[in-house]
Amino acid sequence: MATNVLGEFIGVFSVFLVCVLAAVSLLLSRHCRSRGSLSPEEEDEGSGRAVLVTGCDSGFGHHLARRLDDQGFTVFAGCLLPEDHGAQSLARESSSRLRVVKLDVTIDDDIEQAKEVIQHSLPEKGLWAVVNNAGISDWAETEWSTIDHYSHMIDVNLLGCIRTTIAFLPLVRASKGRIVYVSSIFAFFNCLNMGAYSVSKRGLEAFADCLRVEMASFGVKVSIIQPGNFGQATNILKMKTSWEIWETLDKECKQIFNREYIELANEYFLSMSRSGLTDVNLVIDAMYHAITSPWPKYRYLLVSRLDMFFFGFYHLLPTFVTDAIFTLSPMYGKRKKMLYLKQ
Repeated sequence: MATNVLGEFIGVFSVFLVCVLAAVSLLLSRHCRSRGSLSPEEEDEGSGRAVLVTGCDSGFGHHLARRLDDQGFTVFAGCLLPEDHGAQSLARESSSRLRVVKLDVTIDDDIEQAKEVIQHSLPEKGLWAVVNNAGISDWAETEWSTIDHYSHMIDVNLLGCIRTTIAFLPLVRASKGRIVYVSSIFAFFNCLNMGAYSVSKRGLEAFADCLRVEMASFGVKVSIIQPGNFGQATNILKMKTSWEIWETLDKECKQIFNREYIELANEYFLSMSRSGLTDVNLVIDAMYHAITSPWPKYRYLLVSRLDMFFFGFYHLLPTFVTDAIFTLSPMYGKRKKMLYLKQ
């Protein structure tokens, strides 16, 4: 009897402690935001400073390059396809301070050539910031994912950032500037069918955290941007038809992951990308703040207010609870019924 009472007390106390810690975390987060948010008059001016942004063909990088150009920065807009519409419209509709640079972050020669171009074109205050924005996304079950699938995701999202950082770090260190990384909530929030993407982003945050500690001695600040679901605003998630997915599976996978499930999962991710946040300025404002504020945040979590409350205490929950959260998803229930129960 006494053991049961003690167990109930510990359980209630644990829930109370989690709530208190969540409230404290939210208060500290708000304090840091207010401390780091500056008026336009207080922020560093772009005049005489250069910023390199990767992945400017579309999405966040494209919008940020425009914002920086409007604010007087010299912008080197790294584009995978400089002859395509996205890069051309960026060059055409911007000032002479913006220069499109061919940059595939998976190719060492591209990075070296971009570095040579930038070194010979820097304004008086040098290279102030590098924004590692280039990235890709895709969904797939772990069992049907190939090593090539993982390698490509990691090569772009993780190693691409590392290559770019190592190449330009001496220039940023000289100016005591900023390094910014665009990560994702999936770096810490596990999701069905996003294994390769989560691996690449979790690795990216580990690299950024190590770099932040090392660069603090040189006055260089490192920030991580963690967007939530902005699929509708960026089209980053590579969508495929169920037939395209089916054709890549071997015989054994086809027996387990039938066409009905693949169509269900594909439609789920299509609906997720359509229902995401649409105001790209939430991300661009955070990126700009990380570049210009004297007190940039270590991490910028960019989700809805409801999700912000949830993620405020998510890290405090035990693993069995966070895993159980996924069972509440209608998609998880359908998946279990279609796949697991027939085994």
